[in-house]
Amino acid sequence: MTCASCAARIEKKLNRMDGVEATVNYATEKAKVSYRGEDVAVQDLIATVEATGYTAQEPAPRHPEPDDRDAGESTDAKAAEDAEDAELRPLRQRLTTAVILSVPVIAMAMIPALQFDNWQWLSLTLAAPVVTYAGWPFHRAAWVNARHGAATMDTLISVGTSAAFLWSLWALFFGTAGMSGMVHPFELTIARTDGAGNIYLEAAAGVTAFILAGRYFEVRSKRKAGAALRTLLELGAKHVTVLRDGREVTVPTSRLRVGDTFLVRPGEKIATDGTVVEGSSAIDASMLTGESVPVEVSVGDPVTGATLNAGGRIVVEATRIGSDTQLARMARMVEDAQNGKAAAQRLADRISAVFVPVVIVLALGTLGVWLALGAGLTAAFTAAVAVLIIACPCALGLATPTALMVGTGRGAQLGILIKGPEVLESTRRADTIVLDKTGTVTTGRMTLLATHSSAGTDETEVLRLAGALEHASEHPIARAVAEGAAERVGTLPVPADFANVPGLGVQGVVEGHAVLVGRAKLLAQWEIHLPEALERRKTDAEAAGRTAIAVAWDGEARAVLEVADAVKETSPEAIRRLRALGMTPILLTGDNRTVAEAVAAEVGIDAGQVIAEVMPQDKVDVIKKLQAEGRSVAMVGDGVNDAAALAQADLGLAMGTGTDAAIEAGDLTLVRGDLRAAADAIRLARRTLGTIKGNLFWAFGYNVAALPLAAAGFLSPMIAGAAMAFSSVFVVGNSLRLRSFKAS
Repeated sequence: MTCASCAARIEKKLNRMDGVEATVNYATEKAKVSYRGEDVAVQDLIATVEATGYTAQEPAPRHPEPDDRDAGESTDAKAAEDAEDAELRPLRQRLTTAVILSVPVIAMAMIPALQFDNWQWLSLTLAAPVVTYAGWPFHRAAWVNARHGAATMDTLISVGTSAAFLWSLWALFFGTAGMSGMVHPFELTIARTDGAGNIYLEAAAGVTAFILAGRYFEVRSKRKAGAALRTLLELGAKHVTVLRDGREVTVPTSRLRVGDTFLVRPGEKIATDGTVVEGSSAIDASMLTGESVPVEVSVGDPVTGATLNAGGRIVVEATRIGSDTQLARMARMVEDAQNGKAAAQRLADRISAVFVPVVIVLALGTLGVWLALGAGLTAAFTAAVAVLIIACPCALGLATPTALMVGTGRGAQLGILIKGPEVLESTRRADTIVLDKTGTVTTGRMTLLATHSSAGTDETEVLRLAGALEHASEHPIARAVAEGAAERVGTLPVPADFANVPGLGVQGVVEGHAVLVGRAKLLAQWEIHLPEALERRKTDAEAAGRTAIAVAWDGEARAVLEVADAVKETSPEAIRRLRALGMTPILLTGDNRTVAEAVAAEVGIDAGQVIAEVMPQDKVDVIKKLQAEGRSVAMVGDGVNDAAALAQADLGLAMGTGTDAAIEAGDLTLVRGDLRAAADAIRLARRTLGTIKGNLFWAFGYNVAALPLAAAGFLSPMIAGAAMAFSSVFVVGNSLRLRSFKAS
């Protein structure tokens, strides 16, 4: 394909097939096709494309089957480079030829002082290879399209440059332009002469050179725009050290199976998604999440393929391989988004499809009007050629895809996955953002927040004894106390005796002390009561929505521990950023109102914007009610119970640290579990949409302004060619500015 009209024609032909829905993307050079397998085969689709005058092939599988033994020797990156070079090399050669030969032709035409005797014949000698060899891709494409009864941008270029060249040949051999001593000044606008003494070799050669230059930089820029996706695909490890029968065996990652255990040494990439079964380390996930702080992992923690082991030696059990891994799913989501089309782009495509025939009719009309006004054949012909050359639907075709490619690619680098172009419109309209509390605003796990000890009691001793006893329990609150104690005091002693008291807490013997940890009711059973100071601490903690745990030993109440689902450190900042984007944050939770309002106060959400004690199945109704009030609702969630609400919301943002159901239901996926990424995602999506609109405004505005100017005779064909090439390069260059987007 050479322009947006080509893509529109292929899409139209594919969609005429029974049971086929196709979207053809000019920028990514891909067709996304949905079809019924019993009625249509891939070969039928390819045959339809070929019958339209183009070529097509099925993309190679990105993630080979595990039994493909050679797949580990992946050469995706090299193949991409070879394909890019194969496309750019001939284009570069033709452009070089065109520039070297066109410069003297243009110089002689523009500067009368250089117009020596018979200079016109040197111009012909230099211009002929430019129009024929350098411009051959345009002529060949125009001929192929003509055979299929179609016209594209190449048709306009081929007809325009050929007409200028053939007119010049006629003037040189049959008119007066070939006479020795012939001179004529260079005009930016159209001069009215009889035409027999005029040559347009500088227009034919210059237009070819300008358009080749535009196409060369366009192809390079398109490759650059898609670089983020290729980089994402190349992140994975190529080989892995698998542990089999007590031996270390290095194999390609494609031969990994679910359940295999593999070794990851410091500095190595993790081969695939899995769970740590031995060792502990710090994992650098910045290449996937954009988060620069390494994450500590130990036995039982999940790890993601393509992340870097920045700490110690670990052994991982593979849980997902190939196309099921998070990296593969990210790449798939990014590519799907890049292949989609926004509503504005569909309008541009429809315009491009009819644009070329309309321009040809307009050029013929221009020729006829100028002749009817008695302007002379030369002026009429020149105006018609300028109309042909300046009309450029390429900018229209590139406006959305290039911005989407760069925007989604940059998002992937920052851990933000945009599912499709339709999402962008939703981000612009969203004015209310509903935040699920657990796992989104908070960490989603109980944490030891504070320790209050009685007079004369050492806090370290409280944590050692309470932590030792709780370590023997599996209860989430007990685990929070045990982990918090271990972080603060180090190794915990082992209880000599332990008993779980259902609904109340635990009791046992630690280092000779009879220890009780749990509710105040547990202590009361032993006739132990909290002193006034600790009772006050307990009451304050419960008023703040936290769980208060009493600790006693040797018959005396010693401390109160505060445990809660801790608010993420970044959540208050995230709320401020969301407000700055003009969005009203609402906290939604199934917890009781006291807990919910305490969390809301901590992050800066008004008490009136808290919706508490909501059952999972009722979350959808909350979203519907807000929408019924005329709000455009965005929602951030991470759990299975959020999936339906995420789907109902106008814009669903799923935490990538959450469940698969939530991620599938969301429109945007935030790979890192940081609420600030929600604000970054909305900013990026809005900026991408703004870039698309700016591109479309330029592309439409260019054609609306340029065509009348060319038809009126205010632009020479060569200036028209330069302007046409610049319009496409401008649109792509404007899109590339999104690469500089930074997370705040």
